[in-house]
Amino acid sequence: MEKRMKYVVVTGGVVSGLGKGVTASSIGVVLKACGLRVTSIKIDPYLNIDAGTMSPFEHGEVFVLDDGGEVDLDLGNYERFLDLRLTRDNNITTGKIYQSVLEKERKGDYLGKTVQVVPHITDAIKDWIESVAVIPVDGKEGLADVCVIELGGTVGDIESMPFIEALRQLSFSVGKPLLDSTKEKLSQFCHVAAENILNIHDVPNIWHVPLLLRNQNAHYSILKQLNLHSIATPPELQSWTKMAETFDNLTDSVRIAMVGKYVGLTDSYLSVVKALLHACIACSLKPVIDWIAASDLEDDSAKLAPEAHAAAWNTLRNAKCVLVPGGFGDRGVKGMILAAKYARENNVPYLGICLGMQIAVIEFARSVLRLERANSAEFDDQTPNPVVIFMPEGSRTHMGSTMRLGSRRTLFQTPDCITSKLYCNPEYVDERHRHRYEVNPELIELLEEGGLKFVGKDETGKRMEVLELPSHPFYVGVQFHPEFKSRPGKPSALFRGLVLAATGQLEAYLNGHHNGGLSIELNRCGYSFYVYNFFQHVFHVWFADASYLF
Repeated sequence: MEKRMKYVVVTGGVVSGLGKGVTASSIGVVLKACGLRVTSIKIDPYLNIDAGTMSPFEHGEVFVLDDGGEVDLDLGNYERFLDLRLTRDNNITTGKIYQSVLEKERKGDYLGKTVQVVPHITDAIKDWIESVAVIPVDGKEGLADVCVIELGGTVGDIESMPFIEALRQLSFSVGKPLLDSTKEKLSQFCHVAAENILNIHDVPNIWHVPLLLRNQNAHYSILKQLNLHSIATPPELQSWTKMAETFDNLTDSVRIAMVGKYVGLTDSYLSVVKALLHACIACSLKPVIDWIAASDLEDDSAKLAPEAHAAAWNTLRNAKCVLVPGGFGDRGVKGMILAAKYARENNVPYLGICLGMQIAVIEFARSVLRLERANSAEFDDQTPNPVVIFMPEGSRTHMGSTMRLGSRRTLFQTPDCITSKLYCNPEYVDERHRHRYEVNPELIELLEEGGLKFVGKDETGKRMEVLELPSHPFYVGVQFHPEFKSRPGKPSALFRGLVLAATGQLEAYLNGHHNGGLSIELNRCGYSFYVYNFFQHVFHVWFADASYLF
C-alpha cells in the first residue's frame, strides 16, 4: 500500500504572536517522540514574497535557512524543536502563491481561462503544500509520516481566506470519507469534542509544553484521527522531561550585555536569545540578559537622556560579557563602537555577529590604528578609510534576496585560535549568512599588522569570516550568524565559548578539562529554552485524513 502524507493544521487566535508556533512545534515533538517522522510548513498570509525586507520592529527576527531562504521566525522554532533542516519552500506566503500563478498566466498555462482565487490560487496552495511536504528535512530518505502546518495571522484576516479554503479542500482530497458529525463540526467551526480540548497553561519554560500535550493524551487524539496507531509507539520523553526539570532548578547565572538597536522587541533577536540559552544550560547556568539600547551609550544620550545614559553604562560595566548582534542602518552604531571599545580595553569577553564583527573592525581601526574617520561605507560613503565595504555583487536597487544568504563555508587559517578550538579543530565550518557589507580586503594587511587577526576566511580568501584579538581573553567577531544552527543538545561553539569566557572556564575547556559542563545528557531533538507566558486563547487544529477539528 502506498504511503500517504498525513497533515495536522494549526490555526486560529484573535491576536498574532500568542503561541501557535510553539503549539505547532510541540505537537511535532510529541509525534516525533511516538516514533513518527515529522516535517513542518509555515503559511504567512502577507503579500511579501518572504520576510527578508520586513522590519524587525514589526515582524521580529528574520530567520535564515541553509538554502538562503529568509523566512518567518517560527521556522527557527521548528528547526530547534525538531532538529530539522527546512527549505525556503517550507515557508509559504501569499506573495509566493500569487507570483507563481501570475507567472503561469503570463506563459499561457491556463489556456485562456479567467484566472480566479478559486480555483487557481487555492489549487496553487494545495499543490505547493503537497509538493513541499514530501521533501525530506530530517536527514533521512523517503516520505515523512506527518506534516504539521501552521497557518499564521489572525482569525478574520481577509488575506487568510484563500488558505483556509485551500486547506478545507485539501482535507477532502487527502482524507477518508467524512462522517456527517465531522462535517457538522467543520461547518460550525467551534464544536470541539470535550476530549480534544487541551489546557496549555503558563509554564516555567516552554520545554514543558510538549509534556502538557502528552499528559493530556493529545498524541492519542492525533494518532486516532490520522489512523497512525499501528506505526506509532508510546511517546518517549524521559530525556525531555529531565531537561525541563533541570533547567527549572538551575540557580547559578551569568550576566550578558546584549547591545543592539532592536532591544524594544526582543523577538528581533530570538535566535540569539535561544543560542545563549543553549550555551548557558550546557554550562549549568541560567542566562541573565541585560538589554542595552546602543543609542543610550552614546555621548549625545548623556545630554538628552542622562538617566538612560548612566543606566546603560552601569549595566554594561556589571555584565560578565558583551554581545553585539547583527543589524542594518546607522542608528546606534556609535554606541556599539563604544561597547566594543569598552570590552576590548577592559578584557571583557566580546562576541560580535555580522554587524557586531564590522563594529569591532571599525573600533580597532579608529582606536588602535588611529584612523579616526574609519567607517563602514554603509554609514559614511565618504569615509577616507572604508574598512567595511558594499559587496561587489550586491544590488543597490533591489532589497529582497540580494544579500549574501544561506550556508557558506569558512576555512580556518590556523588551528591555533580560539574559534577553531571551540569548533574542535576542523578544516572548515558551514554557517549561515545574511549581509550586504563585508570587511575591506584591501585593508586586511594593515589591520593584521596592528594586531587584529582574521583566522577564518571564505574559499577565495578574500572574504573575512572570523576575527580574533590574540592579546585578549575572548574577543571574537564572525561575519556569519552562528545562532541559526544552535540546538540545545548541540549549542553553538561560539556562544558556548562566550559563556565559558564570562565565567572563567574557557582556558580549562579548551585544554580538555571541561569544568562545570553539562550535568545532564542532552538529546538532539532541537528544542530551545524560553520563559513564555501563554495568554488565554484558542487554537483550531485540523487533522487532514480524518478532517477533524481539535
